[in-house]
Amino acid sequence: MSHEHHHEHECCGHEHKHHHEHHHEHHHEHEGRRQLLTIAAAVVLLIAAVVVEKTLELPTWQLLLVYLIPYLVVGAGTLKEAAEGLAHGDPFNEHFLMTVATIGALCIGFLPGAESEFTEAVFVMLFFQVGEYFEGLAEGKSRASISHLMDIRPDVARLAGQEETVSPDKVAVGSVIEVRPGEKVPLDGTIVKGRSSLNTMALTGESVPLEVNEGDDIISGSINLSGVIEVRTTKAFGESTVSKIIKLVEDAGEHKSQSEAFITRFARIYTPIVVFLALAIAVIMPMGMAFAVAGLSSTFFNAFWGFFPLWLYRALMFLVVSCPCALVISVPLTFFGGIGSASRKGVLVKGANYLDILSKVDTVVFDKTGTLTHGRFSVVAVHPEVCSEYQLLHLAAHVEHSTTHPIGAALRDAFPSEGTDGCKVTDVEEIAGKGIRAKVGDKMVCVGNTKMMDMVGAKWHHCDHGDEGTIVHVAIAEVDAVLRVQPTAYVYAGHIVINDQVKTDSAEAIAQLKRLGVKRTVMLTGDREEVAHRVANELAIDEYHAELLPTDKVEKLSAYLSSHPSHPVKTAFVGDGINDAPVLARADVGIAMGGLGSDAAIEAADVVLMDDQPTKIATAMRIARRTLGIARQNIWFAIGVKVAVLILAFFGLATMWLAVFADVGVTVLAVLNAMRALKA
Repeated sequence: MSHEHHHEHECCGHEHKHHHEHHHEHHHEHEGRRQLLTIAAAVVLLIAAVVVEKTLELPTWQLLLVYLIPYLVVGAGTLKEAAEGLAHGDPFNEHFLMTVATIGALCIGFLPGAESEFTEAVFVMLFFQVGEYFEGLAEGKSRASISHLMDIRPDVARLAGQEETVSPDKVAVGSVIEVRPGEKVPLDGTIVKGRSSLNTMALTGESVPLEVNEGDDIISGSINLSGVIEVRTTKAFGESTVSKIIKLVEDAGEHKSQSEAFITRFARIYTPIVVFLALAIAVIMPMGMAFAVAGLSSTFFNAFWGFFPLWLYRALMFLVVSCPCALVISVPLTFFGGIGSASRKGVLVKGANYLDILSKVDTVVFDKTGTLTHGRFSVVAVHPEVCSEYQLLHLAAHVEHSTTHPIGAALRDAFPSEGTDGCKVTDVEEIAGKGIRAKVGDKMVCVGNTKMMDMVGAKWHHCDHGDEGTIVHVAIAEVDAVLRVQPTAYVYAGHIVINDQVKTDSAEAIAQLKRLGVKRTVMLTGDREEVAHRVANELAIDEYHAELLPTDKVEKLSAYLSSHPSHPVKTAFVGDGINDAPVLARADVGIAMGGLGSDAAIEAADVVLMDDQPTKIATAMRIARRTLGIARQNIWFAIGVKVAVLILAFFGLATMWLAVFADVGVTVLAVLNAMRALKA
């Protein structure tokens, strides 16, 4: 297959999938309308049947034919599902229970001395359909809560200098594309021309537009708001952020929570037990009562047939009440809603099982750089000795004008007029492990560490702010402009303190976690002891470990995981994902910060925070706890009501109407409660 053909094929797949999603949505709407019409028609036909029964004196078999019309109109789908279950060797589902219960109610009137229950039979089936309709409605709402993420999928890309658009998966890595105002960014890349602001709301949940300039990296799925920008693509469509997010969301349903897995197993064991119990109630109870009244005499069978209709009715009620659909439907729906609600807040959860773990986390372990701090250096203090602060920064920024080191970038950012003030920089010399020396105007300037100062004989001294970050020392020597001789005497000019800034909401994030009852917060970092101590103190972190390699981080985390064998701690690790993939994978739940930039993070983490805000960890935990709370409410409510009505039914204190409420009414209420999980 040629390369072009392959792309074409992929593109068709992408379009087909898009078409399939739209088709699925339309099908869902159509199905809902059809269900409503069926229910309405059945209600009208049921009323007509009741009127016929009250006005005409018809024999039982003719009445059955009258009631069969609304019964088949509303119940055809359920009967078909039950038959399919039997054919596939999986008979014990809610459709089978409903079918047996309603057919039993239709037939009970033909037993000697029994009253016909035709109205109840149709009503049970009708109400079951109402429950199915509500379930469909809630599922549609849950899907919509996640399909807002599907809106970020870009349909077209425009190559720079061309008018016609192409499919994003036909754009090769390294191509330059043009994105106009109002258009979605189709692929990840770097801006090579223009400036604009981007709406990243669908990706990060952040409503404030993101200002971007030439040289900034941008991600697919954001919407260009103001200027025309040209972007050099850095990833193919299949590897881009937007494709990864959509795949994550689509796969989220495959990871079941403990509650869901329990409900599935519970339904599989519970339903056959219910069917056999109902059989026992219908047959063994009247046999026992007949034996008590008549013994083994010739009147035993007469007595049995006398009791049988009563116990058959109770057995049918038992079947209706015990249908597990309230649990089978509402619990997965709750988790689906929780994942959708988290995604709207800019938190991607890879599956319901991770919501389960998140709700129980008691130890949160943080990486420092890029997680609690920005991972970008900036100047925090300037301490000059023989010149002004301005001159010290001016000289240092000029010497570092061509280096790619983050410290050089911090010095240049602190003195932005570098390069436009007419100062000439020559004779640049990088001295490995020490720093940089260069001629700025008529001065030789050395910028570096204490080893550099010792090398040129400048008398440096310690900084009082030494624990605040990295110290950059500066020494200068005058150069004779006429003789151009190498300087001999360097004078210590002062030092500049450079630091990785703590994020504005890091302290609040730690405080929120403690309010949520997290017992221990830990920071693991490769940075110096002094810096780690300062950050841990500033943020009120319980403990920290400094100067660690990535493998040391895994060992420290493993130690936490095995520290309490009797009460296992649930540990979340939060990292920026660049070198944290091994630790993210090792934790009970791995959380990647701003992980959209890092492929390794998206692969290894269980939860991805779509922006750089540590406070989103507490948001994710709150959503997880709320989701689990709603699932538990549904489980206890459904089981409680059903057990109560089953006991009443056994003693003859419940009617078929109450049985219908205990099944369909409870299901509808549980589904409505589950929909609360959609609201973040």
